[in-house]
Amino acid sequence: MANQASNKVLILGGGLIGLSVAHELAKSGMQIEILSRRRSEAAGFVAAGMLAPHAEGLQEEMLNLGQLSLKQIPAWVDSIEKNSGINCGLKISGIIVPFIHDEEKDSYPTAKFGEHLNRKELIKEIPDIAEQWTSGLLFQQDGQIDNRRSLMRALEKSCVELGVEFQEGVEVMELLHKDQNLGGVKIKNTQGIIENIFSEKAILCSGAWSKQLMESLPIFPVKGQMLSLQAPKNTLKRVIFGPGTYLVPREDGLIIVGATSEPEACFRTGLTPFGQRQIENGINSILPTACGWPPMERWWGFRPSTPDEKPIIGSSSINGLWIATGHYRNGVLLAAITADLIKKCLCNEKLNDEDKELLNNFNYNRFNLPKDNI
Repeated sequence: MANQASNKVLILGGGLIGLSVAHELAKSGMQIEILSRRRSEAAGFVAAGMLAPHAEGLQEEMLNLGQLSLKQIPAWVDSIEKNSGINCGLKISGIIVPFIHDEEKDSYPTAKFGEHLNRKELIKEIPDIAEQWTSGLLFQQDGQIDNRRSLMRALEKSCVELGVEFQEGVEVMELLHKDQNLGGVKIKNTQGIIENIFSEKAILCSGAWSKQLMESLPIFPVKGQMLSLQAPKNTLKRVIFGPGTYLVPREDGLIIVGATSEPEACFRTGLTPFGQRQIENGINSILPTACGWPPMERWWGFRPSTPDEKPIIGSSSINGLWIATGHYRNGVLLAAITADLIKKCLCNEKLNDEDKELLNNFNYNRFNLPKDNI
């Protein structure tokens, strides 16, 4: 198979992570082809776009990874915007985490990175916040990006401008390999015809569906339902990250609200009355006035999770196959650093000690997976 392989690098999955990796590799001069079954089902299209390593209370190596990616995001977005001509809607708006009791605020894992707010200061930031919230943490350094309407489209256009090829509507059925060396993939094309695409390099970026190509990967879907509300412009200036419910205000007043967490749903599609009721109850508990804002859209998606809720980034047991998946709730935040690390690996760039530590912390070997079970 290796003798037939092309120089193209195959990206297996056309979601946010796949597009980000493709964009970074294409900027380095590589020939890239994205194979995607249906990009519209990607988590990048359904996420809220929060950039919140501090507001989410990430800890240890996940906090470090999130902080490093947050630093990279402005330059990363600038590159995408220059290549695409599309504004990605990046806004370092700050995120507020409200608390009922001061003890909860003071013991929050990332409390030392935030500005502590009393009730009076909290009301100044969010005038209509419910009475039960007595204090808060303001993380000025956290923000958001309009992934659903802007970032994904900008990445698609950037990739096209850089010469990336797309096959949309194809199903990658199998990895082709011999003696633990990648030879390509078997696909079902848009006409339903089975064919092989030969390549010695590929990146597995299939999100919640990654396990279908590499059975030993401990990836599973966690369904999330969301909705959007149309508020008057500038009604809400900060993102509110409450327990189980968050509100993310866009520039035009659209408020993204989420999200349920339903690992038991597996890949069951569709909205549920219970899930939508859960979100609406969450809105009422945090910002009662928002219950009067008209709903614009309701949707769902599947987060790719791992047992430790951390991504898998780096090499695999198959030479030439790299993995970038399992980002769970933090795909938007971690897209920049994931693409950067994969690019450094594939372009044989010298890795500094920090890069090596990250790749070690998030390598799939931490799960002690069998090498021959794919």
